[in-house]
Amino acid sequence: MVLIAATVCTKSGKALVSRQFVEMTKARIEGLLAAFPKLMTGGRQHTFVETESVRYVYQPLDKLYMLLITTKASNILEDLETLRLFSRVVPEYCTQLTEAEVLNQAFNLLFAFDEIVALGYRESVNLAQVRSFVEMDSHEEKIYQAVRQTQEREAANRMREKAKELQRERLEAAKGRYTGASHKSFGTGFGSSSMSSSAASSEPMIEKIPTTPVKEIRSTRSAMKLGSRGTDADSFVSRLQTEGEKIAPAPTAVAKVEKVPVADQKDVHLRLEERLNLTAGRDGDIQNFELSGLLTLRITNELYGRIHVHVDNKDTRPLQLQTHPNVDKEAFRSEGVIRLKQAQRPFPMNSDVGVLKWRLATAGDDRPPLSVNCWPSEGANGGCDVNIEYELEQDHLVLADVNINIPLPSGNTTLVVHQWEGSYSQKGRTLVWNIPFINKQQKSGTLEFTVTPAIPNDFFPLTVSWTSETSLALLSSHKVVQADDGTPVDFSQEISFHPDKYEIV
Repeated sequence: MVLIAATVCTKSGKALVSRQFVEMTKARIEGLLAAFPKLMTGGRQHTFVETESVRYVYQPLDKLYMLLITTKASNILEDLETLRLFSRVVPEYCTQLTEAEVLNQAFNLLFAFDEIVALGYRESVNLAQVRSFVEMDSHEEKIYQAVRQTQEREAANRMREKAKELQRERLEAAKGRYTGASHKSFGTGFGSSSMSSSAASSEPMIEKIPTTPVKEIRSTRSAMKLGSRGTDADSFVSRLQTEGEKIAPAPTAVAKVEKVPVADQKDVHLRLEERLNLTAGRDGDIQNFELSGLLTLRITNELYGRIHVHVDNKDTRPLQLQTHPNVDKEAFRSEGVIRLKQAQRPFPMNSDVGVLKWRLATAGDDRPPLSVNCWPSEGANGGCDVNIEYELEQDHLVLADVNINIPLPSGNTTLVVHQWEGSYSQKGRTLVWNIPFINKQQKSGTLEFTVTPAIPNDFFPLTVSWTSETSLALLSSHKVVQADDGTPVDFSQEISFHPDKYEIV
């Protein structure tokens, strides 16, 4: 097969975008294009027309034509298959099949045409590969964007810590306890001992402010004046009370300093957060598997500043565990206890302190938390019958709001869903399959649908997302005690497990 040229033209023969693939003069190509409308007279209903030297293979696109000019010796079946791919590429880049839109997307169309045909011969590519080649995804750009986002997050964290420090200094100045010392804010470390002592002394002060009598608080500032005769607010309120009126205590501005406690969060709160990056093949093989986790500790009462957190590790896989530099590593290795190296120092107050990290990187034999199998098969009339099945591989997990995103082919397609679990919706060129809840009692489900026209490669890659209050690594904190006497401490615990990237390619 030798393809001479590919053209998007109007019904009058005006070429909007034309790509020539063999050595031929411009006048010759223009002559062939000018002859095409004359050959279309007589109400022909075919998809090709021949002359003595060339063959025209065409397909209507609304008011336009996708036209291929080939030699007469080419295989007509291969010509029609190539024409079908060209006809799907044009709607991929042109939202509307009009002359203005085609001219606006001329360069993208030419780049795509070059990926389909090289030196007059068809390349073995599909629509997804053409789209990927034209986008020219850059690994270096991804790294740059990731580094930039990390820098922005670190800058935002530093700004928040600085704002907390300034707020603490203003509160100390208002109470006459401002020492002028510049305390080092808590960042990646636990800070100096002066930071711990100042935090421990300032937090109880903030909590006691709302319980201070209103009269004492107002004595440090002038009252608001009412009327032209200088009657102040306190005398006005007392006059109303003597006349029998019931006056509710006025709220003070200082009371706004008190923090609203989070529901079900105790004075000692633990948060376990896990993120998963996984890439799996269509045959179920795991190409990339990386799990990262972080245990953070938040203490809001100075009575529990010096505590021991007992962590239970029931995971038999090679987890890489790493404690904070200020945590006693030997105590964690031997007893599974998180405690500070300096026993006399307390943990920082009202800060999310990262005390333990873990990581699991593996591929091949390890089971994913949720396996998703996609089975597309070519059906009648150029369509595809697709069967997708999910199954929970780790029985201890409970996944909620699971979304499986299946890409759909571009262009004018027909989607018919035959069977499903949960619910589904179509968002643009993506079919979103939602399963509200997956656990070991309801661990599998299927989705069956048909798309016409389509080929099997159109439905990859699939992406999966979920939320979960169970962790993949079998790590848990079962006990928190006081460092001095081992008295049990009531604590709350929060677990979050979700994927950053979960793809089936």
